[in-house]
Parts: sequence; C-alpha cells; structure tokens
Amino acid sequence: MPVTIAQLQKWKQQKKSIAALTATDYAIAKLLDKAGVDLVLVGDSLAMVALGYKNTLPVTLDDMIRHAQAVGRGIENALLIVDLPFLSYQVSTEEAMRSAGRIFKETDAKGIKLEGGYPEMVETIRRLVQVGIPVMGHVGLTPQSVHRIGYRVQGVTPEGAQEILHQSKALVEAGIFALLLENIPEKLATQITELIPVPTIGIGAGTGCDGQILVTHDVLGLSDWQPPFARKYADLQSTITDAVKQYCQDVRSQ
Repeated sequence: MPVTIAQLQKWKQQKKSIAALTATDYAIAKLLDKAGVDLVLVGDSLAMVALGYKNTLPVTLDDMIRHAQAVGRGIENALLIVDLPFLSYQVSTEEAMRSAGRIFKETDAKGIKLEGGYPEMVETIRRLVQVGIPVMGHVGLTPQSVHRIGYRVQGVTPEGAQEILHQSKALVEAGIFALLLENIPEKLATQITELIPVPTIGIGAGTGCDGQILVTHDVLGLSDWQPPFARKYADLQSTITDAVKQYCQDVRSQ
C-alpha cells in the first residue's frame, strides 16, 4: 500500500521509525521499493553520486526532473520526495512555485524538499504550502551552502544550537510536513524531535529522530568517499569490479 504524508504524521505519534533512502534511477528505486523503504528521496546528492560533480551546486532542475521521472517509474509504495536544486527557489517565492510546480506536473513526486530556515525561506515555504505543495524542511548542514559552512557538524555551540532550534520551529509554523536534520549533535536532534509535531528524518544526527535517511550509494558501498556516520552495508564496488574483471577475462580467453 502506498505510503502517504498523513501516514508519516501518524507514525510519529505511534513512534514507528521511518526508513528512507535516496535513489537516482529506475533500477535502484525498484529495489528500494521492493525492500520496503518508506520514503525515497531524489536528492540533489545525485549531482555527486550519479553525475560526478564535486558538490551538489551544478545540478539543474531539468536534471532533478529527469532522474525523478526514472525513480518514479520504479516505485509503487514508497513516498517519493524530490529536492529543489540550488538557485531554483532562493531567488523569489514565485520562482520557487514555478520550480516546485514543474516537479509536480512532470513527475510522480508527492512532496518537495528545500534547504534553510531563515525568514525569507520560511515565507517561501508558507506560500508553497498555501497553494497545496507539500514541503519537507532541511536544517543543520545544508549542502547547498557548502562554500559558506563547509561539511562540518552544525549546532555545536549554544548559539548555533539555538538557531537551528528556532529555525525548526519556524518551519513547522510555516507548514512543513517533515523536517530533515543533517549532521547536528544527537542531543539537539532529539530535543527538536520531542518539541515539534512533524516527523524528523536524521542523517548524521543520531538515533533520536523519528526516521533515518542515507545516500544509497553510501549504504551499498558504491561511493569513493562517504561521511563517517554512514554505515556501509555492502561493498558493491568490489563486487561489481570483480564481476566485470571476470567477464573481461572470459571474453579475452575465448
């Protein structure tokens, strides 16, 4: 049965953990869905794991839509959420609406995710929600701000923690249906999870969140580098390399 946003809200009350992963193509999306993943995110991390960029900034809205279309064709039950890429929503609320509108019109997405909790972004989210676009918030380490904040843990000072807490509350008031907490101290993530009524999805934020998400390429051992908080459940780099080597050997020995 397809997972809905309403179910995520219910699961928070029931304290049922939410299992989420990323996908960039049909084949992986189909496997994630078959395995029972609750939420599949077409994240702008595809810029790095699928397109080979050094960070998430170069990926375009067209890129996101094309990959989301492929992922959507592989999903029957998981809730599909799609990232808005860098500069597709920050310039103005109107542009954010157009970008989100394209995703909803051209893919099977049931919600979009965007980064940041500063006042201008809160107002943008409020307007998106008002016109019927479900929004997942994202605070803590926001990769689209890599040149300003780097990839280090956020919210480690009392002031930093208070700012993330303030942003989280503001995003809830704006109408988000869930909040992604990235690379923040576990104590802070647990505090936010207990304070806000919407589900929290953690990535590098400890076990106190309502759910967890990782980049699937990290989980499967397909990444050249992965963050220290990402557990590698398989080593498909080695498996695939060995298989292809054996194939090449077989062909050349004929």
